[in-house]
Amino acid sequence: MSGEQNLTVLLRTLKPILNDGQFVFTTVQELPQDLGHVLFFFKETEGITVVCLKKDADLHGYKYSSVMSWITLSVHSSLEAVGLTAAFSQALTQVGISCNVVAGYYHDHIFVMEKRASEAMEVLNNLSNPIA
Repeated sequence: MSGEQNLTVLLRTLKPILNDGQFVFTTVQELPQDLGHVLFFFKETEGITVVCLKKDADLHGYKYSSVMSWITLSVHSSLEAVGLTAAFSQALTQVGISCNVVAGYYHDHIFVMEKRASEAMEVLNNLSNPIA
């Protein structure tokens, strides 16, 4: 199944879920041998971005500047869907919430500053269920 592409359906069925934990983005020059603590990584020219739980970053001595919360949009969005990222990022922008987006095969994942997570969830739920 390739996922939903219709933006109206996607927005109506976002169903954001706030995942447990405090998450951080860090960078390393080489991947650790054991990737069990890594949520995901991405190779860039300057280094390897690693996202993991804050407690694991502290344990491994990773440096980070922000503590984030992880929101999963539970709708199965197609990788070819147009406008979903723009819609939720615009809604978050309107209230001054920065977001970092990762697209998985099944779902979009949004990382927001931990202190704004509840507000971000409210914005996303309102986007999914607009007041008539």
